[in-house]
Amino acid sequence: MTIRVLIADDQALIREGLAVLLAAQADIEVAGEAADGREAVDRTARLQPDVVLMDIRMPVLDGLEATRQITRAGLAGKVLVLTTYDLDEYVYQALRAGASGFLLKDASANTLTDAVRVVAAGDALLAPSITRRLISEFARLGAVRAPARAQLDRLTDRETEVLTQIAGGLSNAEIATRLVIAEQTVKTHVSRILTKLDLRDRAQAVVLAYEIGLVKPPQDP
Repeated sequence: MTIRVLIADDQALIREGLAVLLAAQADIEVAGEAADGREAVDRTARLQPDVVLMDIRMPVLDGLEATRQITRAGLAGKVLVLTTYDLDEYVYQALRAGASGFLLKDASANTLTDAVRVVAAGDALLAPSITRRLISEFARLGAVRAPARAQLDRLTDRETEVLTQIAGGLSNAEIATRLVIAEQTVKTHVSRILTKLDLRDRAQAVVLAYEIGLVKPPQDP
């Protein structure tokens, strides 16, 4: 199955470089390009890509708002945000906007193509380093949506336990080891959690777990 990708970045050189790397893969096709957030939204609607590589700092409409509009409109494309270390303050906002993962602009070609495949498969690309920054942001904001805790009533005890582990940044394999269950069983639990809570992917599950107070950000000593 060919993965169709839309590249959204205001720098032509970066778009062209990403396009060359992606087009070299037998299972990836570059469906189109966008030079700003507005074009990204419009072309996602028109071209229906599987994955949108989204820069954050773009003219007309920034990547955060473009991501928000794409997800709110229920468009098919999963958003993979292109970021740099100096954009850490946007991690929380991008996840809340509906991004499915993050990719550093200095990532290797293999990391880029693997990231596209992970997001296209419906998984979230949420590395432990990103999870730590997300936790720090929740600690800074101190925001907990207490009323939303009622959503946990939809989950079984085991599903709640798995959600807690997801919020800790653990992979399916790591959760399986910690809970002493099969990895396929973990995958089943994750799928049910996302369905019951009406979430797009693991990234949204992490956000919700912290917002409802299921897990607490560590306190500074």
